[in-house]
Order: sequence, then structure tokens, then C-alpha cells
Amino acid sequence: MGREQEHRYRVVDVFTEHPLEGNALAVFPDASAMDATTMQRIARELNLAETAFVLPPTRSDCAARVRIFTPAKEMRFAGHPTIGTGFVLLEEGLVPGSNGDFILEEDIGPVRVRVESGARPMLWLSTPAIEAGRCYDPALCASVLGLTTRDLLDIPPQRLSAGNPTLFVALRDRLAVNRAWLDLAGMKQLRGSDAEPMCMFVFTPTVQGAYSRMFAPEYGVAEDPATGSSTGPLAAFMMRHGLAPNTGGTRLVSEQGTKMGRRSLLHVHVRGDSGADGIEVGGHVTPLVTATMSLP
Repeated sequence: MGREQEHRYRVVDVFTEHPLEGNALAVFPDASAMDATTMQRIARELNLAETAFVLPPTRSDCAARVRIFTPAKEMRFAGHPTIGTGFVLLEEGLVPGSNGDFILEEDIGPVRVRVESGARPMLWLSTPAIEAGRCYDPALCASVLGLTTRDLLDIPPQRLSAGNPTLFVALRDRLAVNRAWLDLAGMKQLRGSDAEPMCMFVFTPTVQGAYSRMFAPEYGVAEDPATGSSTGPLAAFMMRHGLAPNTGGTRLVSEQGTKMGRRSLLHVHVRGDSGADGIEVGGHVTPLVTATMSLP
């Protein structure tokens, strides 16, 4: 028998200051000996929303390259793996410390991470360029979510993307958000002839920002506790429809994952009016597990 290789990894809870809340993430700080097939099999084995693998960068301006996998597929970009991987690299002294920033190389391109010091450091990612897509029939959206059109605000559901196409549906209250559900058949009905998979994001405005849930059955994630890649587009969607202030410096908080017992707080910082200078998404990270995986 061949000698087994040992791969150290960390599990952290992202967008929370409390263990066993937020969105769990596995990070392999040194995945240079792994191929993509092995990475995908590990992500399926761990069965978390996402698993991140750190590799040497191919760009001189980046601190590390990160490949991100759900149990079903590789992602071009994802928010909680960016924040969580940044935290692990920071803790292990592989990137600059407090009040600094660094860049991670992801399939979508370079993603800047900013470290805000404090008793518990908060990490912020700069949302990639947001693209607006088509609008969807409100009645169809309500139907596949198990709701009625009375549960929707009078705002056309629309697809936006900062790397991961997401359909945003604004609902009237938290009760409607909590009643919503979407299965794979419903997502296929919504997508129709569109070839590219997408996520479904439902929310209602709150004083702090939004109360949210996100479904991604086509990505192998029935419901996601915290979706950083969709939170920048959420802020853009809310500002566009008067559901949040659009002045530069606006701060919002999206509470997500509460219905599934994984309460997450995703902070938003709008730079420039209507995000003209970018939209940052930030949060805390709580370390949970350090372990070793043995593979042939």
C-alpha cells in the first residue's frame, strides 16, 4: 500500500462571533498537492456549503490563490469562503495583519480583502462588478416559493450577479420569508431555457437592512446560512428600489440563516453614492476545528 498523505485543514464559522452559528467553512491552507478531482471529492465528503483550497498565486499582486467548491461544483467566487479563508491566512501569518489589506486570486479574478482591527477583527471583501439581468414574473416566483403574490412587495423580482447569478425577490415581512421554500424542480421551472444555474434570494427590509434567506439547490445547497456573494447585489437591488439609502457611507446588515438555526450577520458598507466606488461585505469569523485528513 502507498503511503498516505496528511492534509491539515481548519473549520471556521463565518459571519458570526458565536461557534455553531454562521456559515461553516473548511479551509485547506496548503492544497498544492491536490488536483481538482480530489478537491471536489473532499468538498462532497465534508458536505459543507463550501470548502476552500489554498494554492500559490499565479498573479504577483495576490497573496494566495483560492479554489472554492460546493458539494456539487466549483465556484468562480463566493463570499463566506473569501472571508473565512482570509481569516485563516491571517491567523497563520500568511497575509498582512490588522488595518491592512491583501488580494486573493479566485476564478472570477482578484478579490480584495480588508482587515478592520478590533477586539475581534472584521474582514471585508470588495464585491466584484455587479451585472443586472432580466426580471421575472412575480406570480411564478410566488408559486414556486409556496407563497402568493400578496406576500411579495410591488417590486419586480430580478436576477443580478457578482459572479453567481441570483434572483432577488422582495417579500412583505419576516413571516413570508420564513414560509418560503424552493426545491430543485421549482428552480428549474423558474430558470426555464436559461442554461446557467442561479440562486434564489428572498428578503424583507428591516430597520438594520434586511432579513434574508437563500436557496441554491442547483449548486447542491438546499439553503445557505450566509451568502456573501449575493449580499453586495442585494444592497444594490435595495438601493435601486428605495428599500435602503443610496448615499455613500451607508451601512446595512443582512440577517440570514436564522430560520435554519445558523444565524449570520453580513455587514455592508456602501462606498460612494449608490455604490459608485464599490460595495464591501464584511463579517466576523469564529474558529472551530483544526484537523488532519489522511488520503492515499
